[in-house]
Amino acid sequence: MEAAALSPTAASRPLPLLSTAPARRLQALLPPLPLFPRRRLRPSARPRVESATHEVGTASSGEWSGGAIRRRFLDFYAARGHKILPSSSLVPDDPTVFLTIAGMLQFKPIFLGKEPRRVPCATTSQKCIRTNDIENVGRTTRHQTFFEMLGNFSFGDYFKKEAITWAWELTTKEFGLPPERLWISVFEDDDEAFSIWHNEVGVPKERIKRLGEEDNFWTSGATGPCGPCSEIYYDFYPEKGSSDADLGDDSRFIEFYNLVFMQFNKKDDGSLEPLKQKNIDTGMGLERMARILQKVPNNYETDLIFPIIEKAASMAIVSYSTADDAMKTNLKIIGDHMRAVVYLISDGVIPSNIGRGYVVRRLIRRVVRTGRLIGIRGDGHGNSEGAFLPSLAEVAIGLSMEIDPDVESRRKSILGELQREELRFVQTLERGEKLLDELLDEALLSAGNNGSKPCLSGKDVFLLYDTYGFPLEITDEIAGERGVSVDIKGFDIEMENQRKQSQAAHNVVKLSVGNETEIVKSIPDTEFLGYDSLSATAVVKGLLVNGNPVSAVSEGSDVEIVLDRTPFYAESGGQVGDNGFLYVYGEDAKQKAVIEINDVQKSLGNIFVHKGTIKQGSVEVGKEIDAAVDAKLRQGAKVHHTATHLLQSALKSVIGAETSQAGSLVAFDRLRFDFNFHRPLSEEELMKIESLVNEWVGSGTHLETKVMNLQDAKNAGAIAMFGEKYGEQVRVVEVPGVSMELCGGTHVSNTAEIRGFKIISEQGIASGVRRIEAVAGDAFVEYICARDNYMRRLCSSLKVKAEDVNSRVETILEELRSARNEVSSLRSKIAVLKAASLASKATNADNVRVVVENMGEVDADGLKSAAEYLVDALEDPAAVILGSSPGDGKVSLVAAFSPGVVKMGIQAGKFVGGIAKLCGGGGGGKPNFAQAGGRKPENLPGALEKARDEIVAAISSKSS
Repeated sequence: MEAAALSPTAASRPLPLLSTAPARRLQALLPPLPLFPRRRLRPSARPRVESATHEVGTASSGEWSGGAIRRRFLDFYAARGHKILPSSSLVPDDPTVFLTIAGMLQFKPIFLGKEPRRVPCATTSQKCIRTNDIENVGRTTRHQTFFEMLGNFSFGDYFKKEAITWAWELTTKEFGLPPERLWISVFEDDDEAFSIWHNEVGVPKERIKRLGEEDNFWTSGATGPCGPCSEIYYDFYPEKGSSDADLGDDSRFIEFYNLVFMQFNKKDDGSLEPLKQKNIDTGMGLERMARILQKVPNNYETDLIFPIIEKAASMAIVSYSTADDAMKTNLKIIGDHMRAVVYLISDGVIPSNIGRGYVVRRLIRRVVRTGRLIGIRGDGHGNSEGAFLPSLAEVAIGLSMEIDPDVESRRKSILGELQREELRFVQTLERGEKLLDELLDEALLSAGNNGSKPCLSGKDVFLLYDTYGFPLEITDEIAGERGVSVDIKGFDIEMENQRKQSQAAHNVVKLSVGNETEIVKSIPDTEFLGYDSLSATAVVKGLLVNGNPVSAVSEGSDVEIVLDRTPFYAESGGQVGDNGFLYVYGEDAKQKAVIEINDVQKSLGNIFVHKGTIKQGSVEVGKEIDAAVDAKLRQGAKVHHTATHLLQSALKSVIGAETSQAGSLVAFDRLRFDFNFHRPLSEEELMKIESLVNEWVGSGTHLETKVMNLQDAKNAGAIAMFGEKYGEQVRVVEVPGVSMELCGGTHVSNTAEIRGFKIISEQGIASGVRRIEAVAGDAFVEYICARDNYMRRLCSSLKVKAEDVNSRVETILEELRSARNEVSSLRSKIAVLKAASLASKATNADNVRVVVENMGEVDADGLKSAAEYLVDALEDPAAVILGSSPGDGKVSLVAAFSPGVVKMGIQAGKFVGGIAKLCGGGGGGKPNFAQAGGRKPENLPGALEKARDEIVAAISSKSS
């Protein structure tokens, strides 16, 4: 079921935004998200812009609240043997999908045969995000960015007949929809589904439509599981009859329940073969069903969204019921987007300029701009300069309890993030508008000088995007209106460079794409022995070279090895995979082969893939081997993993329990911990964190590990590790009285094994995300010894004791500052002496004495002193414009105008700013005195010539 599908031919006009010229067009243009392919809505289904005559419904007054619909759906399928499972995060485990876009996503590995089923059938209410149709949000009756998908799923348990009859029973008996208002679509060749709907359910043939592959056949990709679909539609106008009825007519029909019958495997040649295990995947849009049952004209006026809209309307001092279409559309945008950003932030997606953070930032900025457009000012609590998003978020959080109780517990961090992002955006918007205007002026001036076409460089466009939050599309549009093109190719290069720098490299281990299904069938999950032992005997179950299965591999080859059991830890939960060796022995107990293992990854569920190089001999499938983990490196990983748990507890204790993990790395020689926080940590806070961790280390506390039910673990207060996927049974690692986390990693037995803990650095890596790097164990000792050695050398060089180093360094710095000030004073005096000789070169322009000169390498302070001297020496009226190239690719400019020139209406600040643009910079100041800078010293001579011409022309113009 596509909760937000849209025909590419559908027309939608962008909404007006802010009143200032550039800001009017700063509309968030989100990129389409990569989808796990589902059925596409037929091209004829155009979004209907809703009529202003629709009556506002009273969503919460009837029996069918959104919560009641959700509960009835889940209870219905639970009574039929389905396990009720929680919604998964909006941040999916699947690396091929950007955000969770469908209810079936958490079950994709099971449907693709990559993981075994844990239950025969399940039912969920899944929170989803789609932004590929964002421009239609608020304009049609059904498009949303955030929505809930109710679903029932069978993993080889039941199939078509049960799925259809239960869907009909739920719809007509439980929800009470009149059967005569329901229409059905089936795949054109699916006679079985047609027969069940007509002969067993009793739907008249005229209300069952056969549709083609584009509409009613689901595929998971070019190859793999696929099958026909069947949908249930609600008819708002049954009196129109069945003749020529078009299910794509949004003004009459709404699809609310989609049933996917996974019954085939699509082969490389395109042919279909029956699946041995046939599956069911369904989706019912909660907001769509709420719209039908609550008898309101669109999804937004249901009780799932409308309370947010009402709050926004009250803050804008308008009435939704009497508002015009434009106002209603804007209020719907706010209601929809607020739900999306609240759930995204709750799931750890922090506003930024890349990836998922980009989606959140654009949605937030769209709400801010829309809110300002409709007149929302202030925080709703008397502060006219405050942020209004937190007040709206309070309502969204209040609606979240049944779908995601964790949102309430994260209230403080959600509200804080929204407040900071809103206030930051308002300030950034103003600065960015000014910079864009300056860059466009500079491009036009530069093009006029050299006769070329004006163009904004890729670096400048990227600066606007990365620093000021201006989407490329907006910059391109505004530049086009000024007759300036945009170097999009250069922007793409800058964007790619940033991605390479900011995204940590990661390896996705795959068994051969063409053969992975067969390998899964033949190789069971790997038994992990590494909690209790660092060595074991195992059997080689599979060998791969370049992703392809082989039966044997010889010396010198890189290889991936799958064993039936292993002591090697495979990378997960932030902890790196073990290193070590595999040994093959002959019947005479002599060593026949040695394989050095440098990485271990999990693949296709719980199969451990040992990556390494054959150093000696050869290895074959079926051979017995001895596996030995590098004990020293494993100990390093254990020490840093337990230290990571202690660090998280210390952070929550020092800066607040609302901080949460955003990523981690547990390596052999260090740890890295990313966490959500809005500001840098102070030295005092870092010292407290270090002290707490070392206190726990010194306490010599024994760790406790146990396996327990997931819900029981959460109820006991266990914290889930970032990025981990959990089954019903979980491993809990506890440092009694300090930390309790769900974790499959390896840990020390006693905190004393950590020996010591030291924070190396703390820095911001994205908006609202901080990173701490630290060392523990042997790495801690090595770090402290190295720092002690550096201190000894420093003491020797400075000839002081360690405790006196700080005061000695401060003395040296003070002496250096004094020397620099003295040098600067001397340079200013030299500049004034040079200026004295320039007074005689002054030209006369309508009785105004004018000096425009290049002062060579004089620095900015010297240039200022020279200009002040000259404007006084020349007497009123006088205009002095000086420039210099002090080095390092810099340009300095200064303009000093006497009172008589200022009275003529010529201002130094405005004048010097325009000249600075020619040198790749900008600046300004007061009417009588201004300074500017640039980054293109080669343009300085030409800029000064232009300055001479312009000041003379300005004086002549004002004098005439």
